[in-house]
Amino acid sequence: MRIVVCNSQVPFEYGGAEILGEALVAELKRRGHEAELVQLPQQWHPKEEILKNYLMWRLVNLDQTFDQRPIHRVIALKYPAYAIRHPHKTTWLVHQLRQAYELFGTPFSFFDNTEQDHSLRRLVYRMDCLTLAESEQLYAISKNVAARLKRFNGLEATVIYPPPALDGQLFCEGYGDYILTVGRLAPIKRVGLLIEAMARVRAPVRCLIVGRGPEMEHLQRQARHLGLQGRVEFLGFVPTEGVLSLYAQALAVYYAPVDEDYGYVTVEAFKAHKPVLTASDSGGVLEFVEDGVTGYIVPPDAPQALAQRIDELYADRARAQRLGQAGYERVADITWDRTIPRLLEGD
Repeated sequence: MRIVVCNSQVPFEYGGAEILGEALVAELKRRGHEAELVQLPQQWHPKEEILKNYLMWRLVNLDQTFDQRPIHRVIALKYPAYAIRHPHKTTWLVHQLRQAYELFGTPFSFFDNTEQDHSLRRLVYRMDCLTLAESEQLYAISKNVAARLKRFNGLEATVIYPPPALDGQLFCEGYGDYILTVGRLAPIKRVGLLIEAMARVRAPVRCLIVGRGPEMEHLQRQARHLGLQGRVEFLGFVPTEGVLSLYAQALAVYYAPVDEDYGYVTVEAFKAHKPVLTASDSGGVLEFVEDGVTGYIVPPDAPQALAQRIDELYADRARAQRLGQAGYERVADITWDRTIPRLLEGD
């Protein structure tokens, strides 16, 4: 088939949705399809731009190529790419405009408690209900995303877990002396909790932080303030081979964002046979992490509890191995060979 993957992107930002879009196109091509990624920029400020984001996608015509060959299917991933019109539209929902939904009323939303903003949020709801319901197939990347869609929009979505881009490359080389965390450094990812815990651990364990983002300087100051120089290292961007090696030798992986949509890091860690340390309000991560079985779950405001779990894993590498193996078994069937047929043919 000739397939276009539709995604939106905030310029100069790169995260899980962008990784998924690129990986999906590559995997479709590997299986003999013609596939292209079409992205449009999105802007949230001023807030009136939000409705323009929908309109841009609504005006795009992807029914055929420039030489009038049919485009057989579009696959839309996240807000507001699913506003695209097409007779054969599949939506594989990464997330909606979360600030207008479950994040409203939290420090992570830019919507205020004003009538103007409430009116704008109602328009977002209406647009989402209309455009998502047009999908021939409506999927979600996690139970958490599907539950939000049901709660706010009354729409049912089938869950298809996306494999990580590193699937098939991850491996294990033992259980070393560091906790690894990977991802964009933003407040909602809650890397600060790990740094607080590192000030409380008793074992000579290190913390390696891979990624960049707006909170990087704040986190670096936090680590210095707690006297963690030499124990907490900020590695910034790390090429793929380096990331694979870091996963392979980690003692465990920390990933505890606020109400995460899905959490590639969790699946990547389990594919590398590593236990995952997370928080009790981390959303989609909890679909995989079971306390004491595949990792550990701590309260989001309890760095001492997190420190205790790190100390336990450092003292008992066999336990880390057992948890990591159980995690691997939980995600072993999340592969592109299983995902692509389900995505294109339906259940």
